[in-house]
Amino acid sequence: MRVVIAGAGSVGRSIARELLGNGHDVLLVDRDPAAVRVTSVPDAQWLLADACEIRSLDEAGLSDADVVVAATGDNKANLVVSLLSKTEYGVPRTVARVNNPKNEWMFDEAWGVDVAVSTPRLMTALVEEAVSIGDLVRIFTFQQGQATMVELTLPPTSPVVGQMVGDVALPQDTTLVAIIREERPIAPSLDDTLEANDELMFVTVPESEDELQELLSPGRPRP
Repeated sequence: MRVVIAGAGSVGRSIARELLGNGHDVLLVDRDPAAVRVTSVPDAQWLLADACEIRSLDEAGLSDADVVVAATGDNKANLVVSLLSKTEYGVPRTVARVNNPKNEWMFDEAWGVDVAVSTPRLMTALVEEAVSIGDLVRIFTFQQGQATMVELTLPPTSPVVGQMVGDVALPQDTTLVAIIREERPIAPSLDDTLEANDELMFVTVPESEDELQELLSPGRPRP
């Protein structure tokens, strides 16, 4: 997979290292000469250019990119990169960094954003996930407002403990995508039995989250 990352700061470089470690091709683009630290990620390709300019994106070969990651520290730049990636180059998938959660509402498909990642919001969610059993925690949002990934650690008192996955009547537009049990991920099948303290990962929609919370942990309001 070929990934172009706009923004070669600490966030962009960290993403690049992870992707390279997983065997992907990565190009880092930044307009600041001070940010182009080739020795910090030597296996990546580098381009000194402004990713908000068509000419630069042509040079970056965006038409051949599978994913574009807008990881700059500027919300406006990340939106422009995402929009150009989708409208001008037809990039299949865009991921945009949200620097200020107050602007998160803008990061949707109208601006070419497939996945918006708000670091402060994600950190908050992970803190809540670590300390809350029985609370439905939103991890992140796909295509702002249309689909979400949520997590709930199943309390021993849950009525679904002991049931098979296929017997649980999930809310509309809700899919169980993973069970984490004893720190190991499980791809759920219809015959898997749910156990107390399982961490359940769902893809759902915002309007089904309250119903999902009530199904898994009745009487416990969402935080």
